[in-house]
Amino acid sequence: MVKMDLANIDQERINDAINVARMYYYQGVKTEAIAREMHVSRSTVSRLLDFARINGLVDIRVIDPVEHPKILEKKFLEKHILSRVHVIPVPEMAGEIAWLDQVAQYAAIQLNTLFDSEMTLGIAWGTTLTAISKHLIKKHTYNSHIIQLNGAGNIRTTGLDYAGEIINRFADNFSAQSHLFPVPTYFDNPETKKWLWKEGSINNILEYQEKANILLYSIGAVNAGVPSYVHSAGYLDEKDYNELNRFKIAGDIATVFFKEDGSFESIPINNRASGPNLELFQRKHGVCVVSGLAKIRGLHGALNGNLMKELIIDEPTARSYFEHYFPKG
Repeated sequence: MVKMDLANIDQERINDAINVARMYYYQGVKTEAIAREMHVSRSTVSRLLDFARINGLVDIRVIDPVEHPKILEKKFLEKHILSRVHVIPVPEMAGEIAWLDQVAQYAAIQLNTLFDSEMTLGIAWGTTLTAISKHLIKKHTYNSHIIQLNGAGNIRTTGLDYAGEIINRFADNFSAQSHLFPVPTYFDNPETKKWLWKEGSINNILEYQEKANILLYSIGAVNAGVPSYVHSAGYLDEKDYNELNRFKIAGDIATVFFKEDGSFESIPINNRASGPNLELFQRKHGVCVVSGLAKIRGLHGALNGNLMKELIIDEPTARSYFEHYFPKG
């Protein structure tokens, strides 16, 4: 069958080919059953499948579950300054909730190889860290600390129940001391933050953040398939979102925003944010866990800004990243 100009093909035939392809490839329906469903012959179904393949209505790829992630890991290391990359193979058709669960399981295992006694782990709470906290593997350490990196309060709640549960899961898992950060996520006035940062109890948390050996976090995205908690729980209002659009924000880490080029200076809302200056993530061993197609723009900005040392990411998101930003390899 020769490839045709779809503009000159009857739309009904195109629709039939798409319907047949969906039943055959997505639902696993046999050609005989499809023929009965559509009241056509099996040969007609076969011709429609051929038509769909040849004319680009179906994209068939063979993906080696071992080799392909390694190729993507190598590409990340070639394009960006990273010490380690882990691309996690997941069933693409399973959807983003399943991708996140698989990535979270891997991240929990990887954390056990990184975190040990006499160490301090800084955590930026959120949807991804919640998922990781549910897959932690018990490991006893001594004289270790788990630090909350950003406040979780807003006008409706202190946020301590949500963020505290995450931090305490990590602390209990590693027999570590937890250090909660009981401040708003965003202050109404930058001056309030400036004065509060001079308080002894708050300054003690900030000092622990500076001492952290490892930072564990994800990238916040406004329109993610699995929404970032700061965006889904009403931490920002319409005025804030207008500001983010005006400054062309790509994403956030620990509720501190950055642009696609990786810069984070001179973004007004960051002066009100309780999260650490993103320079901390440039200096420390930051482990960034990313899952979901909506996060690729934020990932690009974070990589451009050298805001991580180690990346854990699902394969479909990694592949989408390179298809979008490096289509020619």
